[in-house]
Amino acid sequence: MSNALGRDLAKLVAAVDAAASECGHGAYGQRFHIMPPAGWLNDPNGLCQADGVFHAYFQYAPFDVNGGVKMWGHAASRDLMTWDYVGAPLLPDEPFDCHGVYSGSALAEDGRIRVLYTGNVKLPDAGGVFDYVNSGRRADTVYVESVDGQTFSQKRVVLASEDYPEDLTCHVRDPKVWRDEAGRYHMVLGARRRVDGPHVESRFCAMHGEGAGRDVGEILVYGSADMLSWELESRVSTSERFGFMWECPGYIELDANGNTAAFLSFSPQGLEGGRWDRGNVYAAGYMPVTGEITGGDGAYELGEFRLWDAGFDFYAPQEFTAEDGRHILIGWMGMPDEPTYGNGPTVARGWQHCMTAPRELTAGADGVVLQQPAREIEHHYASVRVGEGSLEVAGDTCFDVVADGVDGAFTATVDGELKLVFVPAEGELPSRFEMRFTDEGRASAGYGRTVRWEPVDEVRNVRIVGDVSSVEVFVNDGALVFSTRIYPATYGVSVDAAGASVTYHTLNI
Repeated sequence: MSNALGRDLAKLVAAVDAAASECGHGAYGQRFHIMPPAGWLNDPNGLCQADGVFHAYFQYAPFDVNGGVKMWGHAASRDLMTWDYVGAPLLPDEPFDCHGVYSGSALAEDGRIRVLYTGNVKLPDAGGVFDYVNSGRRADTVYVESVDGQTFSQKRVVLASEDYPEDLTCHVRDPKVWRDEAGRYHMVLGARRRVDGPHVESRFCAMHGEGAGRDVGEILVYGSADMLSWELESRVSTSERFGFMWECPGYIELDANGNTAAFLSFSPQGLEGGRWDRGNVYAAGYMPVTGEITGGDGAYELGEFRLWDAGFDFYAPQEFTAEDGRHILIGWMGMPDEPTYGNGPTVARGWQHCMTAPRELTAGADGVVLQQPAREIEHHYASVRVGEGSLEVAGDTCFDVVADGVDGAFTATVDGELKLVFVPAEGELPSRFEMRFTDEGRASAGYGRTVRWEPVDEVRNVRIVGDVSSVEVFVNDGALVFSTRIYPATYGVSVDAAGASVTYHTLNI
């Protein structure tokens, strides 16, 4: 570590991690999802693959199960399914990140892992003057690099808060970097722009300040020849206000039958009305991009916003390109600022939250991105059962079941309390796919979760992947996805889909 604070923090974190290792994660510890050793986990950071090893960093608050000052935890894997916790390599030990090593990204190149992240600082309260939205906060963009993925170089601020456009609030964060075919680096940053005008009441104002009722979310696009000196290339937003803050941005290019399909990924805060009122407090999704977002002439168009995941537990995803060219997405299986969920049973064991299983991305039709569990899951198939039209299996905590050739009705029950149903149109409601906990009590498997649904004309196939305390559901080749944490008393899956072929694999991990 570069200073005494860093050395002392490293000792404290190591002690907490060691104690947590002795204690274990308890009955609801996952088998193939990344978890924190102790405390709190949120956003995936710095996802990359270097020399065959996958690296997943994450927002980590080891001292408090409900959050706190963030650092980066680090897990590594060779197969995307079995993860080893390595340690906490990036700590809040400098004046420009003393209140948190916030989210960021990485590029693996030239034998190095090159990282950009947001250094968070909340200035001393000047008699209640600061609101930490328009004043009182710094969010500098910081660069570090590593050869081994765990020991990092001296930190360097490459964009200070004063370098961002003057009409932005203090909320500028979450750099995501990539390199184009010409070798130039680009970076997107999530931002919240101030807008003058009358205040508009919003359910988010109490949490995020009065400006939440009128501020506008956008993305800053920067360019660089070396990842150290950056210049603003463009600012990307929608013609009509779409939330007050766009977090965790990313730019993704997928192959579409020999052409390139581009997508802008982000997590907008402040969506209200219509479909947003029946969903999570915050959304995470993507928009197709036509044209170039890296140019200053505004020659781009954004398409329809689609959710990455319509379930209860999904936020702040990040995508990276594996060494074999696959595009892999990992999300946080959690949700910020969501009081209705209560405290799940892992809190009593001193930890909270996990990541989703890694997902392979491919371009579908009409601007849709298809998601499927990374193919490495198949290496852990232990046994198989097959049914025609229906199948019921009890006792497995980890499984992968596919119903293919669904023709009409579909119903599945997971662990006795989670229902997955294709519901025909009724009244003003469209036909839809629904995820519902049958017991909505806080002590049930859902811990306060109720129902999530999305419209869909038909269901052709459904894939359900379960770990000890999570379920991820992929509908119609992954065009629609639902994820949730689950804390059941007993385990089992039943599927009923007339005419479908049902294949169930037990996972051995």
